[in-house]
Amino acid sequence: MAANLPSSAGRGGARNRADRESHALTTEQIANLRAAERHAAAIGLPFTRMITIHWQAAGVPITGMTWATGSFTGLMTKMLARHGSATTWLWVHENGDRKGWHCHLLAHVPAEHVKRLTALQKGWLSRITAKKYRKRVIHSKPIGGRLGLEVGNPELHSVNLEVAFGYCCKGAPQAVLDAFGIDRAHEPGGRVIGKRCGISQNIGAKARGLGVAS
Repeated sequence: MAANLPSSAGRGGARNRADRESHALTTEQIANLRAAERHAAAIGLPFTRMITIHWQAAGVPITGMTWATGSFTGLMTKMLARHGSATTWLWVHENGDRKGWHCHLLAHVPAEHVKRLTALQKGWLSRITAKKYRKRVIHSKPIGGRLGLEVGNPELHSVNLEVAFGYCCKGAPQAVLDAFGIDRAHEPGGRVIGKRCGISQNIGAKARGLGVAS
């Protein structure tokens, strides 16, 4: 069952406790997300896909969102590994009056595996929620609008990735966005319980040579 899949975003502890409540991304979190995004590109696994999952609409309680996102990334990672592909990912949780609580996920999914991913992802959500898939719960698209852009036109992909990354980070205070050169206006990130963001271990602080877990 997906409930038994571990999230590989990092260690537990006080800062990751399940009942932790936050309302915005912090400077430290944005620094970690930015470093992870750059490291993903440096190791040849740049983010190529943006996936948004509306966990409230899927029937997941806000207290279960971290587990649900971890289950999804676990299933995605295992599927790609079975077909010989590594992946990287980062995610950010938000909550809003109209959208409810949801996740924005950037991931490296090679073009040749996208068809397989899109065929499986709704089934994964049914496993995670133990409910029949509901319309518009998941929205998945290639960064830049077309498959293989990171290979065919790396410069254009980089521009579009920066836009996608900025969208994921928009819940940080404007001063933090400006400090990191993120060309995006602040939008409230809403109340989140549990982890607000996460990254795969292969682009975490330890993988980047900083000697600590992400």
